[in-house]
Amino acid sequence: MSDYQVFTQQIKEKTGIDLNLYKEVQMKRRLTSLRDKKGFKDFKSYFVALDQEPDLLSELLDKMTINVSEFYRNSVRWQVLEKKLLPNLLKKKKNLKIWSAACSTGDEPYTIAMMLGQYVDLNQITILATDIDENILQRAQQGIYTERALKEVPSELKDKYFTYENPHYVIDEKIKKAITFKKHNLLSDPYPSNFDLIVCRNVLIYFTEEAKASVYHKFSQSLNSEGILFVGSTEQIFSPEKYQFSVIDTFFYQKID
Repeated sequence: MSDYQVFTQQIKEKTGIDLNLYKEVQMKRRLTSLRDKKGFKDFKSYFVALDQEPDLLSELLDKMTINVSEFYRNSVRWQVLEKKLLPNLLKKKKNLKIWSAACSTGDEPYTIAMMLGQYVDLNQITILATDIDENILQRAQQGIYTERALKEVPSELKDKYFTYENPHYVIDEKIKKAITFKKHNLLSDPYPSNFDLIVCRNVLIYFTEEAKASVYHKFSQSLNSEGILFVGSTEQIFSPEKYQFSVIDTFFYQKID
């Protein structure tokens, strides 16, 4: 068994995260780079240090989970959600149940809340936002962002929901109250249920094909009939009918019975 394979077993035992469910080439390259940067010659010595130093382990978890996010990322797709799909969902019920899975720094669930706020009172909005990385969830709950993260936010929403506190922007408390942040591992934890919309973007590209298939099945089970799954721009689902999905727009899938 290779040094890296032993390391993945040790990490699974310590954190519950199974690195074998991620594409090995990309993950091994990323973690080798971090290991070398920290001055360890092999994964064996690196794990000994990780086991003793919480800060080192936190840094590893940050590297394993790809925290690249911004508001309205790929804005054309978000416009489809805002102008076409949300109004259709709201015709059926006003109290939508929404899950932002692998939410990273919170840009995504906050974007959804701002969109919904144009149609319904913010008190009616319930969004579950989950991620595997506890550090990133703490950042998300703070709701503090750089100007770069907000570059795609429409100016009227930026003015309405953000306060500029040089050099950052702080999101409005009313938006924050619409979001519940929780730790969740898509590859091992039980899935919550009865959602009208699940958004999970730019995460599954790092999973193996088997892991992706498992996640899609579970997302399907978590959705209500005619609920919608919104995935990233590199995550088109081939054979969506295998997961009880039909394509309703590019990167949008609807649960069918």
